[in-house]
Amino acid sequence: MTSNGDCFVVLPENCAEGTLIIGRNAEDEENVNVASEICFYDVSEVLEGKTDGGAPAESSGDAVRVILQKPQPGLWGGDFGANERGVAVGLTWAAGEKKAKDSDSLLGTDIVRLTLALAKDVDDAVDRIGGLVASHGHDNSKLNFIACDAAAAWFVSCSGKVWAAEKLEASFMRLPSGGLAVTTVVNKSSEGLDEVASFAAAHDAEAQAPTEDWCGPKPAGDGTYTQHDMFESLRAASNASSSRAATVSVLSAKGISCHWFTGTPNAAESVFKPFVFAPKPRISPLTQVQGDADLTLLHKLHSQRKPAALEHLRSLERSCVDELNNYFSLQDHASDELDELLKDCVEAEVKFYR
Repeated sequence: MTSNGDCFVVLPENCAEGTLIIGRNAEDEENVNVASEICFYDVSEVLEGKTDGGAPAESSGDAVRVILQKPQPGLWGGDFGANERGVAVGLTWAAGEKKAKDSDSLLGTDIVRLTLALAKDVDDAVDRIGGLVASHGHDNSKLNFIACDAAAAWFVSCSGKVWAAEKLEASFMRLPSGGLAVTTVVNKSSEGLDEVASFAAAHDAEAQAPTEDWCGPKPAGDGTYTQHDMFESLRAASNASSSRAATVSVLSAKGISCHWFTGTPNAAESVFKPFVFAPKPRISPLTQVQGDADLTLLHKLHSQRKPAALEHLRSLERSCVDELNNYFSLQDHASDELDELLKDCVEAEVKFYR
């Protein structure tokens, strides 16, 4: 199972309400019909259990709540997620991890969860990714991460136990999956990293440099880009033969950050459902594989959908966006009335599939 992702990032100067918006299409042509799970972890749960790489889930700080997407059932870690401090982290590319499982190392998915469990902001997230790679990276692994908060976005490229990171300076950028993003610009790195012409080339990896090659609505530079625009960008970029679940995080420095998940393959044939860190969030068991099943019930019912269902659901998605934007304009924190926001939206969706 690979954990690749095609990511789009729009910085606050382009976005409505001064938010930062990141969107990600999970990409895996060989496993497009494998279920993705959406899991919520409270403070007491987020560092429990055994990592998939086998290294201990060590704690060095105060843990926080995390919402996590998993690229396959049963994984400890995830390929994209966010924490209640408004930090989002995702994998954009992973290679050479087959030997890393149960080897006293950390998989890229483990690093996503461990970073989110403790990160205070994006700078701390980058440092934590680097620290985890330096201490528990597998010699054969090559990984590329993206990390964001409401103020900034970073790319982190890793090979074995060395890493280099670049801060995004452009106002918007696409980071396709397929290689290491950091090449000649290095703003943070492993201690004592040698200066090289290209970090990616020096570690025998294909370079996948960020690009302004966009899909769907393009940021116009006038502060009007919204989460709905990002939904459409991911839909325009999606591929029926390879695109799996899609995610969008809208990160706010002063207000409420909101995280949107499809939980189903191919954003062009799916709808986004919202999650916020309310006082006591509950998410639907329909987004997790139950018992001996191979798919989440959401995924299974989505695969049996009728074309008309999608039209109705897109209308509901748009109404949900409008209602939440209105709520966020009036409130600066999530109240308990949003505890079951994701649960209610998922359960409303499946009614259209039955």
